[in-house]
Amino acid sequence: MKRQTLVETGDVGLISRAYNLGLKLVPNLPHVIALDDLEYWERNISELKLAVASGLLSRPAQANEAVIREWESLYRELGISCDLSQVVIPTDPGGLTRVLIMAQGVMPRWVYDKASGLFRCWKWTDRNLDEVITSDRTAKNGSYAIRVRDVVEADEDLKNLSADDIKKQKINTETFEERIMHEIKFFKETGKHLDVKNVTLCAASRCSDGHVPDVGWGEFFGELHVLWFVPGVAFYGLRARRAVSN
Repeated sequence: MKRQTLVETGDVGLISRAYNLGLKLVPNLPHVIALDDLEYWERNISELKLAVASGLLSRPAQANEAVIREWESLYRELGISCDLSQVVIPTDPGGLTRVLIMAQGVMPRWVYDKASGLFRCWKWTDRNLDEVITSDRTAKNGSYAIRVRDVVEADEDLKNLSADDIKKQKINTETFEERIMHEIKFFKETGKHLDVKNVTLCAASRCSDGHVPDVGWGEFFGELHVLWFVPGVAFYGLRARRAVSN
């Protein structure tokens, strides 16, 4: 059954909202966005851009397909041939518009090594990171997707919260592996880096000694830094990144 587009509703307010989504880029946007998809696209601007570029605006599910293809292409560049078609992308609860897909086998050592092949990296240990870091979520046995905020600096609303605080409040956050993969994806898209002023506390991961890994771009040194903090440490520039997973 044909679904009603915004123009067919005759509702000037709804059509105006569609214009705010990017009418200057896509002059016929109100003609192709269905009435019941408008709120989805307003919450997922980055996916809308990809959907427009791919000519897929009929349903959000098709935009998810475009996101998956984009990640499969990135992993091919990184040396992994993978089929991510069965990965279920979580629904955006609001404000978590960046999709990160972790392909099976993407573990701490692999993702750090791939990052170091793209830009300068430094870590506090010479040990195999697979032996040092464990995470709440892992792609060891299968691929999965999460959603995070599409921001350069880690989440401001999580500043001054330690890993212990985050655990007590049951806040779902990026793991170490997800944070490095986030860096790689952002660098591939923009040639720039995340956390140039602050540091991401990878509160969903732990080092073998109980410490919490953190990741940030050392702007003065021009390299990615991987360090650690004790679980109870909190300060303004140390911030986790909120995540939603299935």
